[in-house]
Amino acid sequence: MEKVAAAVLPSVVELDVSGGNQAGSGSGVILTDDGLILTNNHVVTLDSSVPADQSTVTVSFNDGTHTTGKVVGTDPLTDTALVQAQDVSGLKPITIGKSQSLAVGEQVVAIGSPYGLDSTVTSGIVSALNRPVDVGRDSQNNVTAYPAIQTDAAINPGNSGGALVDMDGHLVGINASIQTAGSSMGGQGGSIGLGFAIPIDEIRPIIDELRNGDTPTHARLGIEVSDAADTSGAQISEGAKIESISNGSAAGAAGLQEGDVITGIDDQPITSSDGLVATVRSYRPGETVKVTYERDGSEHTTDLKLDSDAVASNS
Repeated sequence: MEKVAAAVLPSVVELDVSGGNQAGSGSGVILTDDGLILTNNHVVTLDSSVPADQSTVTVSFNDGTHTTGKVVGTDPLTDTALVQAQDVSGLKPITIGKSQSLAVGEQVVAIGSPYGLDSTVTSGIVSALNRPVDVGRDSQNNVTAYPAIQTDAAINPGNSGGALVDMDGHLVGINASIQTAGSSMGGQGGSIGLGFAIPIDEIRPIIDELRNGDTPTHARLGIEVSDAADTSGAQISEGAKIESISNGSAAGAAGLQEGDVITGIDDQPITSSDGLVATVRSYRPGETVKVTYERDGSEHTTDLKLDSDAVASNS
């Protein structure tokens, strides 16, 4: 554990951000030796009326030095952002790992700045994988959801944007939200052993688009969904019911219809609308998936080539 902490601490920073009438702090992970930093969108976007690139950012390094930072790109749908630290060189980039290689029960280490306490290290295990986490909506009312790594490593406000690493010190996730007693995910209470990280595999394409100055793209089915319900309207959490289908969408081309209940994408069970959104976001536009769905009490499957939200965003 000591070797992991020693290897990773120089690659994790504290971010103090102010924008509009708001101020807050979070964490970030160094991606390049000249100061490109990965963090969460919600760390750098404090006031919806103030664009993130107009926020004032101070970057604090593990060695006690500080510099200013500039937000160079954000993606609300995956809660991802990039910050460029100014006038720095020779930094230690983190080593990128593979989140798809994680197993439940595997040890992990979280590093960040909870409550402004920089360079804090906590440890735990992977409690669950592909846990659908919904942390809100963007300005176009699109859901921010991802198939999270759940961990019991202590994660608190301020850990957001920090590193979740495996026992080789490789980055497998970006700590992003917590469950707190009596509140929803993303609340501001203390850790109760339920923390959630965005898998690094899912956001690597987003990182590449942001650093290239492109608008991030996401896979979509072209449908609106709700949690499946029985005829009395009670929620039974058995899938995602299709409420509407966009004209010319991938879902329509694959033969899906309003009223169908999607219960699986490839080998991933779908038990809710959030679960569907989070799972679809883990793919890239143009990939082909097998959709399992129920219609009139019978189960069916169809192959579907995913759309892109380059023009419009939806599930």
